Amino acid sequence: MNQPVGPTEPTGDDDLVAHAILGRDGAVIAENVGELPVPGQDMGPPDISRSVTMRLYTSHFLSTWNSRLFEAGVVYFLASIFPDNLQPISVYALTRNAAAIALTVPVGNWIDRGYRLTIVRISIIGQRVAVAASCGLFWVMLEQPLSAEALDGLFAAAVVLACIEKVSACVNLVSVERDWVVVMTEGNEAARRTMNARMRRIDLFCKLLGPLTVALIAAASVPAAVCSTLGMNLVSVLVEYLCIETVFRRVPTLRRSARPSTPQPPEAGTHQQLSRQPSTSTALRQRLQRMAAQVLMIPSLRLYFGHPAVIPSFSLALLYLTTLSFSGQMLTYLLASNINLWQVGIIRGVSTIFELSATWITPRLMKHIGVIRTGLWSIAWQMAWLAGGVSWFFYYYGRGYAPTNLMPAAGLTVAVAFSRVGLWGFDLSAQNIVQDEVQDDRRGIFSTAEASFQNVFEMLAWALTIIWSDPNSFQWPVLVSVAGVYVAGGLYAFFLRRRRGHLIHAPSCLAPKVDV
Repeated sequence: MNQPVGPTEPTGDDDLVAHAILGRDGAVIAENVGELPVPGQDMGPPDISRSVTMRLYTSHFLSTWNSRLFEAGVVYFLASIFPDNLQPISVYALTRNAAAIALTVPVGNWIDRGYRLTIVRISIIGQRVAVAASCGLFWVMLEQPLSAEALDGLFAAAVVLACIEKVSACVNLVSVERDWVVVMTEGNEAARRTMNARMRRIDLFCKLLGPLTVALIAAASVPAAVCSTLGMNLVSVLVEYLCIETVFRRVPTLRRSARPSTPQPPEAGTHQQLSRQPSTSTALRQRLQRMAAQVLMIPSLRLYFGHPAVIPSFSLALLYLTTLSFSGQMLTYLLASNINLWQVGIIRGVSTIFELSATWITPRLMKHIGVIRTGLWSIAWQMAWLAGGVSWFFYYYGRGYAPTNLMPAAGLTVAVAFSRVGLWGFDLSAQNIVQDEVQDDRRGIFSTAEASFQNVFEMLAWALTIIWSDPNSFQWPVLVSVAGVYVAGGLYAFFLRRRRGHLIHAPSCLAPKVDV
């Protein structure tokens, strides 16, 4: 029977209280747990071995670094292979996201039911093989004279490999961040928040230096950039493989198999027995119905939208509907606004510094005011800065300045950079809510459904700049992006109001007086 390890501590939310629980297998949550608690002695939750967390961070860094490096490098590779043609990179990016969406159901079920180590191993091998083969194809397309038909055939093969790489990366991310971290920090909320923040810090570090590294190499030689990407992937695969295996071996709780939380209705077995030999037409109809349900993700969507944590999760996914992120779309706009490449690099670097600051600020804020309120403060910060940036942009636009003029672009850029602090603060808050509330055997389905919506909204963001491809029409993608943020903020405010009964605490001077 589970026993509390120490006294409960408030999280900062009125209706949420953190309980440190040590289960039957809690003594082996990690090595170096220490002695068992003495009756009457106050003890906190067990600490996680530093050697285990360092190996987990190393594996996560290598996976993220190689993914970011390859993702950024593909832009330069395809731009060199197909100069003055944006269609190949658009087809490449949209197909990758579509593959991740289409495979949501089987991937989620696999993560929930499969052997954890096998899943992550396959994701690592899948990423590395796909990237290595893709680099080989890109090198051939760059270095060898090819006919138009051969070039299109190799490009189609590269798109297929891109889908494999995207799905493998999604499996690795969901398995490690949404499953392994939760199991490793069970009963230790402080450790979970720290691990989440550090892993997000790794993500943002790779987001800055990965593209910068491949850009510097590609500036000297694009084929050299292809070979460098290939080399880094091959060199790191063994280290990543061994690190994740060591983590699994030293954390025995990861060996738990997921069990269905909802038993099968008793009448289901009877129904199956009565219909063991259906007619051919009935069997075909049932098979088509099952296939349609899988393709349309009906079971996953029913589980996702029926879960109490759906609103913060969907609000986070909605933030991917943006062109205000210092990625390809906004960087293209800045270049059209008479900002040169090195200035764009400085802007991107400063923005990433702001984003990294959120990984230090947010855990401290959670400790003082709780996870749910931290999410509200973070999304409110993002909304406030974007409101200021859009006001600046349309003020000069209304005075006759073109959208690509330096004045509207400068104000919008500053506001977007500051808003990124709120974005990643909200990301960490929503991630903690999902980790705390989603059941063990539903984590994979829920998280892959969330990732699918992220991919859908990211595809819609690409569609915005396809519809309004002229940088002088950038005001329309800006409006849609800001509207998406405000809808996400409204949804989260509704969630918080329903969960806590109020949005903000009234000042003491406005609180109703009670006569004694």
